[in-house]
Amino acid sequence: MRAVSGGEVAGILVAVFWAILVSFLAVALVRLAQTLKATTKLVADVTDQAVPLLADASAAVRSAQTQIDRVDAIASDVQEVTSNASALSTTVASTFGGPLVKVAAFGYGVRRALTGRKAEDVPARKPGRTVIVGRTVPAARRKNRGK
Repeated sequence: MRAVSGGEVAGILVAVFWAILVSFLAVALVRLAQTLKATTKLVADVTDQAVPLLADASAAVRSAQTQIDRVDAIASDVQEVTSNASALSTTVASTFGGPLVKVAAFGYGVRRALTGRKAEDVPARKPGRTVIVGRTVPAARRKNRGK
């Protein structure tokens, strides 16, 4: 047999370590490739699901914008009707309000003159209920309110 020199042993050791290193690198590269394949599949699946969702979201936003435009149109119409009703109310109040008050006062005066009564002769009304700011107040509370 031939004697193995120290350089040959060192070379064999370097070759074995080199083979182990290459084996570890090969395993790491195989696992990296598997990870990249899984990542690619995941991205493809997410893309397949995200595109329809984005289309639905876009359609929903468009529909919401259409509804907002309709509501805006309705709100402007309501504002116009409100201003017209306010103007009409003011016109009616200024046109008929003063004359109606005068006619009512005149009618009251004529009625008083025709009956010939004084304020003291008019019998007192039976106490009932009085409405104050949307509430009905009983007669007993109405008497105490003045005190």
